[in-house]
Amino acid sequence: MAFVMVLGWSRQVFLYFYLNARTPNFLQGHVDAFDAWGGVPRVCWYDNLKSAVLERDGTAIRYNPQLLELAAHYRFEPRAMNVYRGNEKGRVERAIRTIRSSFFTARQWDSIEQLNEQAEQWCAGVSGDRRWPEDNALSVREAFAKEQQALVALPATPFCAEERVQARVGKTPYIRFDCNDYSLPAEHVRTTVTVLASATQVRILSDTAQQVAQHKRCWDKGQQVEVPEHLEALRQAKRQASKAAGQNRLRAAVPASDTLLNLAAQRGYSLRSMVRSLQRLLDEYGAEQTQLACVEALERDVPHDNAVRQSLERRREERNLPPPLALALPDNDKARYANVQSHSLAEYDRIHTRSANINTDTDTDTDTDTDTDTDTDTDT
Repeated sequence: MAFVMVLGWSRQVFLYFYLNARTPNFLQGHVDAFDAWGGVPRVCWYDNLKSAVLERDGTAIRYNPQLLELAAHYRFEPRAMNVYRGNEKGRVERAIRTIRSSFFTARQWDSIEQLNEQAEQWCAGVSGDRRWPEDNALSVREAFAKEQQALVALPATPFCAEERVQARVGKTPYIRFDCNDYSLPAEHVRTTVTVLASATQVRILSDTAQQVAQHKRCWDKGQQVEVPEHLEALRQAKRQASKAAGQNRLRAAVPASDTLLNLAAQRGYSLRSMVRSLQRLLDEYGAEQTQLACVEALERDVPHDNAVRQSLERRREERNLPPPLALALPDNDKARYANVQSHSLAEYDRIHTRSANINTDTDTDTDTDTDTDTDTDTDT
């Protein structure tokens, strides 16, 4: 879609192409035109398009609030033309006719960026070389140099014409915008963020208006646009959570292990290896024996998994028990140390009893059928 704006006195043309005609691009066209001209006209005339005029009743006009924000920022007056009065916008209509015949004739391009580069060159070259309609001795470029001095100065900061939407972050660190998923830091899951999108980039702001992520905008559909740092931070958080899950399992089954690990941390021992070792001992010897061994290690003031292992082996030898067999589980912490809730075995006894009764009834029925068949054969 082409955005065209024409200065009424000099006929200087601004031409720029966008991927759609939505209001954010309509507003961005103003920002780009004012930057290209180095100033702002005092009055801007509009046809009755929805991006400028929402509704009107005679002379009563309700302008688009976003256009009014733009006008207040750049200090110009928006005016809507009369309905069905195309002659009131003859300068821009004539400029569009010139663009169709002069700019598009035999022109080729490979991307919208290349097309806009050619449009900028055309505005500064062929379009500027046209004769000024008011005086053939001057070109449009020369007339624009005079009109530029009368334009209103640009404000210190440009108007933010980016598309703004609110997005809810779910359980995963992604937000859905324009049919694509964009990543953000994991600490912002289950929060509401603000998405600011331009034609080239997508920015994500937190609920405190701080920018937390920035991506190149994707114009495809169903794509995941990611920053490796966001995913790496999530992996680190999951590793820490997995470690905490192991400690929670030990704390629930062996309460003395919590004190043991705290003392071990104070003495500089590796908690990760200790947690893994205590989990293996818990699986091999059970919660009761591991609890007694941890208490004994604390009484001896040796907060280490080796002390717990020695206590367990000594107790096993005192009871003349064989060494524990290793569990035939996969080499995966999630499978080896999963919390499994034990259930009562009484249900299996009821199932066994019910199955035995069913088998007994079946045998009785079979014998009865056999007797009946024998009697029938005798009568025959």
